[in-house]
Amino acid sequence: MFQDADAQERLVRVTLHDVAAAAGVSKSTVSRILDERLPRSDSETARRVREIAARLGYVRDVSAASLRRGKTNTIGVIVPRLTDTVMAMLYEALAHACARSKRFAIVATTDDQPKADRTAARTLLQRGVDGLVLSTAREDDDFPSELADLGVPYVLALRTDGKSLSSVGDDQLGGYLATRHLLDLGHRRIAIIAGPTYASSSRGRLEGYRRALAEAGAISDPALIVESTFGIDSGAVAMERLLELNPLPTAVFAVNDNTAIGALSAIARMGLPVPEAISVVGYNDIPLVSRLPVPLTTVRVPFDQIAVAALELLSDGPASDNCRIRVATPTLIPRRSTASPRADAD
Repeated sequence: MFQDADAQERLVRVTLHDVAAAAGVSKSTVSRILDERLPRSDSETARRVREIAARLGYVRDVSAASLRRGKTNTIGVIVPRLTDTVMAMLYEALAHACARSKRFAIVATTDDQPKADRTAARTLLQRGVDGLVLSTAREDDDFPSELADLGVPYVLALRTDGKSLSSVGDDQLGGYLATRHLLDLGHRRIAIIAGPTYASSSRGRLEGYRRALAEAGAISDPALIVESTFGIDSGAVAMERLLELNPLPTAVFAVNDNTAIGALSAIARMGLPVPEAISVVGYNDIPLVSRLPVPLTTVRVPFDQIAVAALELLSDGPASDNCRIRVATPTLIPRRSTASPRADAD
């Protein structure tokens, strides 16, 4: 499935159709000749097909035909990292959903790097998984399209490219709910730690933030929008930038709980109380945030629903075309990290 030289960087695009076209024979003929499970033919046509396949770089052992015919009841899951509690929760939900349908989930981590995504996919497919669940889709990478070209069964989870079969939360609604909550408390100078632009989840939550502000007629100040990664340290750095502003924001919406925890640490280092000086809202509702010294207001994502829908889409494949993107509804969970702004805040 991957060529030797460029294979470490990308998926090979050579298909049975390509080999058939080059050899001047049918796709089914190529499939039969290259199927190692069948008796090897030494006919002139067979030799020519094998030579052309080798020259083009086609490798059959993990092809879509093999995946379709040789079910292993095993699903490959690719996540950025399991130290991210959100991804651990997604994988656990997928593993439980698989178990209920007598399947098994195998996870690979890639540190959110496109090159590593391809390596992980190759490795999982070589081990005979029936399909892939990817939580690593990026706006700046065409990896899902490469899988589609090869006919590999896959589904996106938590993030989407807008084209592939996907199971996600309603990120725009979640961003709206978080910001609307702060607006209802009386905040108007609301900042956002916006996450990386390559992730659809970040972009959706930012869109929800902007929609809520526009609906309320509140100021949308570009200085109040700070991009970050999804990590705690990145959240702290983003919050430090916001704390340099004058006047300070009275509230901050961080697009995931890790960045919210980082923001809380930066606020604490400045000696500012939460929520009296600054209110903070996170996203995802990981277990830790309800047990913080100041329990975090956040948006809860239904990981179990997302996992079940992802596996249904993976099983249905093209039959899911009438509903390619399943969207689960998030819920706002108010806690003690948010309150009305002080009278002197503005």
